[in-house]
Amino acid sequence: MAGFFKKLINKVTNKAEIDWDELEADLISADLGARLSMTIIDELQALGRKVNSDDIVDTAKRHIGEILPEDLPPIEPRTDGKPHVLLMVGVNGTGKTTSTAKLALHLKKQGHTVMVAAADTFRAAAVEQLEVWAERIDVPIMTGAKNADPSSVCYKAHEVCISEGIDFLICDTAGRLHTRHNLMEELSKIERTIAKQDETAPHTKLIVVDATTGSNALQQTREFNKAIELSGLVVTKLDGSGKGGIIISIYQDLKIPARFIGLGEEPEMFKIFNKEEFTKEIM
Repeated sequence: MAGFFKKLINKVTNKAEIDWDELEADLISADLGARLSMTIIDELQALGRKVNSDDIVDTAKRHIGEILPEDLPPIEPRTDGKPHVLLMVGVNGTGKTTSTAKLALHLKKQGHTVMVAAADTFRAAAVEQLEVWAERIDVPIMTGAKNADPSSVCYKAHEVCISEGIDFLICDTAGRLHTRHNLMEELSKIERTIAKQDETAPHTKLIVVDATTGSNALQQTREFNKAIELSGLVVTKLDGSGKGGIIISIYQDLKIPARFIGLGEEPEMFKIFNKEEFTKEIM
């Protein structure tokens, strides 16, 4: 998104007068959402004078800072000896399986023990992909037979984590189309099944969204949140288009905060979302 604001500044600097419609369209195209974009435009117009690039950046930055919540505490192991269970959800192609592995490595580097569960049993490639990752980052994995009930894979993995005292269990669920009711029902079943061994589980439910898909990411998050109350976002491909505005519009509309961001393919290109860093970088 940094590139977007630099381009915008150059565009405004080289013009005698601002084209307000064009500026609004530019802000919306950066995935800030129509509501925030209109608020920024209204405030700039209310200045009653010629607006420069600093005015635009300062106004946008202030509003972004006001909208985004303060950074949440890091995800920690539970204190009752049972595993902290995370569900990874989202549509195909967002980088969900890769993000599952990267999150497992992140937690492992913090000194925690982690298991991953390959609950996308209907797509052999997804299981194989997670198996390759699990071997690469050296964490245990639970898999099931092809087309096995995804909730049974999560249940078995949870059982092992409880008996072996593993700190975290990350379940990689199928990449479902958010319009498919039966697949959303499957998510609810996974949630109910995990709760049989720990009524407080799953503890963290993260949707993985692709920053480059813009308003589609907002719609996906809205639909998944209806089926399973989400705890946060993992936003991937922020290295490509740099369009991180979706983080802002999702929080403004749904109050679901970004927890992690993916900046590239390598496992190390994955980090905890930091509001101050993000706000500074997008400008």
